[in-house]
Amino acid sequence: MTTDTAPEGLDRLWDTIVVGTGIGGATIGHALARAGQQVLFCELGDRGDDALLGEYPELAAGRDGRALGPGDAALAARGGRCADRIVDRSARREREFTPFIGHGPGGSSALYGMAMERFTPEDFEPGRFAAGAVDAAVVERWPVSHAELLPFYEQAETLYGVRGDADPLAAHAPRLPAPPPLSAAGSEFADFLRARGLHPYRLPSACEYQPGCGSCQSFLCRHGCKRDAESACLVPAVRDHGATLLAGCRVLELLADGRRAGGLRCTWRGRPLTLRGRRVILAAGALQSPLILLRSAGGAGLGNGSGLLGRCLMRHLIDVYLVRPRAADEPFDNRRKELACNDFYVDGGAKLGTLQSFGRLPPAPMLLGSLASDLRATPWAAAAGLLELARPLMLPLLRDLSEGWMTLATIAEDLPYADNRVACHPDGPQRVLLEYRLRPEAHERMRTLRAHLRRTLQGRRWRRLDQVANNQRIAHVCGTCRFGDDPRHSVLDRDNRVHELDNVYVVDSSFFPSSGGTNPSLTIAANALRVAGRLLVSGG
Repeated sequence: MTTDTAPEGLDRLWDTIVVGTGIGGATIGHALARAGQQVLFCELGDRGDDALLGEYPELAAGRDGRALGPGDAALAARGGRCADRIVDRSARREREFTPFIGHGPGGSSALYGMAMERFTPEDFEPGRFAAGAVDAAVVERWPVSHAELLPFYEQAETLYGVRGDADPLAAHAPRLPAPPPLSAAGSEFADFLRARGLHPYRLPSACEYQPGCGSCQSFLCRHGCKRDAESACLVPAVRDHGATLLAGCRVLELLADGRRAGGLRCTWRGRPLTLRGRRVILAAGALQSPLILLRSAGGAGLGNGSGLLGRCLMRHLIDVYLVRPRAADEPFDNRRKELACNDFYVDGGAKLGTLQSFGRLPPAPMLLGSLASDLRATPWAAAAGLLELARPLMLPLLRDLSEGWMTLATIAEDLPYADNRVACHPDGPQRVLLEYRLRPEAHERMRTLRAHLRRTLQGRRWRRLDQVANNQRIAHVCGTCRFGDDPRHSVLDRDNRVHELDNVYVVDSSFFPSSGGTNPSLTIAANALRVAGRLLVSGG
């Protein structure tokens, strides 16, 4: 979706202004617009008509013939990718990087691998599994229960067209439409896991599997298979229910008088703009939603009575595993996310996470560039130039990694620590400052999970790509506006309303008080539907 000119009537008093069009924002905005409310979506990204579909934008030529690189504005304009820089102050030496997150209609869901899993009942009781996290800000349980969210999980699965199998170990497994048959390699590996006494199943995926489907993980979909926030919610909200999309809109701050926000101060394509609304819903992502609140009130901040705004940041702890296929599958295709397995989700008194198909690694030229980038951030930065000299030798090896192996990932739960945070950088309130470090308990849980995988994969050819300690892999970031019943220890109440503001809500992954051990998208969508229902009943 694109907007070349500002929509008419922006100066009206909107029923609801939604900031961000990812899973949380698009889902709740669609529900409210469908109920007859006047909804304005404010989206920072403004993807053009020349969007790069069905491929990594880094591999495409820019308008001037250059290859696109990290931080290139064309990544946002044509590839749906964030081009902003994050300043990471976690290590001894400050460094900058561009996060691999979405930018434009649909947010990060435009790039996601479409895995949509329910959280387990254990995910709603993090206090049961946090004995080793002595300095963590872990709550005993979420303010809403798994049972309370179940009907909204079902609604979200229908809305996003989720297909897949039931987890044999789940107490409340969904009944979903069947996905396409497993590939030969996927079928053989599922049998291998069952022979090890495990319980693999078809990973629930928000994919329509149109002819020619290439899964399109990490880039924009060409065939319309991907059921992301744009196609499932944003487009129908605008097309069918009268909502308005203002793309290219950067929200600077909330405008509030006492306990009520009257609107937003923004810029639209470089020019100042003030928007008025009866209700404001922030869904700009766990990196940006807290910063909007922190920048408000002239930089004094709004909604930070607990001191936790921007804090308790979590990101999933992810390792990537490469496994050689045994089955003849010509041509071998490892793009689809086919399988998942939750036998290691809870291990005794420890919370670990899931094992699932990862999809294909990026193409060889991108892997080479990523290696060079990682080297530049180490004491061996000079070796980055040697990689380019070794390009003719490295590319075939990296191409084999990308195309010749089944790729799996373990996704382990992260825990909330108050000093893991996102904040406004001192050099400028719109620059993002990240501070995050792993604790010993996280390393210990990862050692346990890796031991499980070593035993499971015994007898196979496999290798592990350790990614857990790399802050650039800021996967599934969450927790920076946590919800809870006690205003002293949370930013939002159980209905995702900012404790100190009567008409401001946050519905992206910022609200998570713990990260869970699997993909967050379905839980974000289900909660957005829950909050929409509460708003329509209460009028809050």
